[in-house]
Amino acid sequence: MAYAEKRGDYWRARYWLPTGKLATVSDTSGAAIRFRTRREAERAANDAEARARRSRVDPVAGRMHFGDYVSRWYAVQDLAASTMQNYRRHIEEHLLPTFEAVPVADIVAADVAAWEKSERAAGYAEASIKTWRGTLHLVLADAVEEGLRDYNPATRRRGRGKRAGRSRRRGPEKVVTSALGVLLLAERVALLSGRDDEFVAVVLLGFTGMRWGELVGLETQFVRPGEVRVEWQLYELDTGVWHRCPPKDDSHRTIDLPDWLGAMVSEHVARTRPRPCACHGLTYVFGGHRPANGAGRAEGPRLVDVSRRAGVSTGTVSNVLNRPDTVLEATRVRVLTAASDLGYVHGGAPTGELAPHWRRTGFATWLFQPAATGWYPRAAPRDPRPVPVLGEPWPGVPVRGRGAAGRADACWLPIAAGLTPHGLRHTHKTVMEELAVPGKLQDERMGHEDGSVQSRYVHITAAMRRALLDGLTELWVAALDERRAMAPGSPVAVLDRLLAERVKEVGE
Repeated sequence: MAYAEKRGDYWRARYWLPTGKLATVSDTSGAAIRFRTRREAERAANDAEARARRSRVDPVAGRMHFGDYVSRWYAVQDLAASTMQNYRRHIEEHLLPTFEAVPVADIVAADVAAWEKSERAAGYAEASIKTWRGTLHLVLADAVEEGLRDYNPATRRRGRGKRAGRSRRRGPEKVVTSALGVLLLAERVALLSGRDDEFVAVVLLGFTGMRWGELVGLETQFVRPGEVRVEWQLYELDTGVWHRCPPKDDSHRTIDLPDWLGAMVSEHVARTRPRPCACHGLTYVFGGHRPANGAGRAEGPRLVDVSRRAGVSTGTVSNVLNRPDTVLEATRVRVLTAASDLGYVHGGAPTGELAPHWRRTGFATWLFQPAATGWYPRAAPRDPRPVPVLGEPWPGVPVRGRGAAGRADACWLPIAAGLTPHGLRHTHKTVMEELAVPGKLQDERMGHEDGSVQSRYVHITAAMRRALLDGLTELWVAALDERRAMAPGSPVAVLDRLLAERVKEVGE
């Protein structure tokens, strides 16, 4: 019989499941609900027990294998394309290898814990494992609703598990930088890309807190005097298709720009004269810096599909296609057979046109990370290596091609090791805290929403906006002066012009 249990200064509701197990009335996150009175707890316990008796598990349906159920579950979801892609990746790459042939009703908490432990042993990041477990929890929660089982084994009970060493499972603290760091980073990124576009983009990220997808999806029609309007973002799907969707959490907003930043973005648009892209027929402020990947944009099976069908790694498939003499004959035949079965076409139609948009991984890996750390990442068979540069003009021009290291006479020191493009969003939030910007204005600028009562009674004024823009301008001017003290000019044309204008302003 259901009952109320006294727990210090509150009551919790306890009831019996049809399986004979004692349960507690909990919220959607699995935490026990705290009731103020005994009567409230008893009423909730009786209601929960009645529902449990009515919703007995269907023993036949519960024998459905997890693989069959999750396929049906995925097919009925109607979510954003990016979310559907992520769910599919979580399911195919991390859940099905363990649970595919297990009946839904037979999965227990110990199985989930063992799976989580094996993922951790495989070297995956704790944050990633937590995300995948969240997907498993979501799937099994729906299985409970459908009567395939009586409880969710992926629910993590509070206060249980190993406490020692928890700090080691936390993700690393997000790296941020200063206004000078943003400027120096933007200069290096532009030197690596060979054009001014990336300088403007990185400065815009650092001084507005825009999300990466919002920057890539910024259309010229939303660049206005003194502001940019965030209406859309672009998200690249695994198929190579660029998906245009609303910003995260529908955070449509107008971001105020200091005069110098508004002029920089407007001059960039006037100089580059962007044309409508073939993806959507829309004109974007920024475009890709490398030739388009024809194979990546082609419809049909991908290299990873061939590797899965042949049961080998993507690297082995690449070797078969490009260096067949390095692969065993039996493996080569298996890969070629899989490619033929799938209709895979190696390569793609070559094109000299630049890609319409930056690819997130390409930008972060080959432009942003080398600029922030001074090192190129590992790219098999090459190990990580310093960015070779010619020391003059300062801060050094990257040397490329065969024998680049031998022709270089310097390399870059780190600016902010561990910084990522998203870290510039954290940087902007931190800068606003330093400038004592009111929280309401910070939330508006970042696209966040504070649902507290206190927030409802605070309103943004023109004086608040002006104080923020004045503070950002002071930081930018100070960064330009510090950069000018390091060297009077720059190989990046837009920065060189800004430095020259600053010299005239101070009368030197």
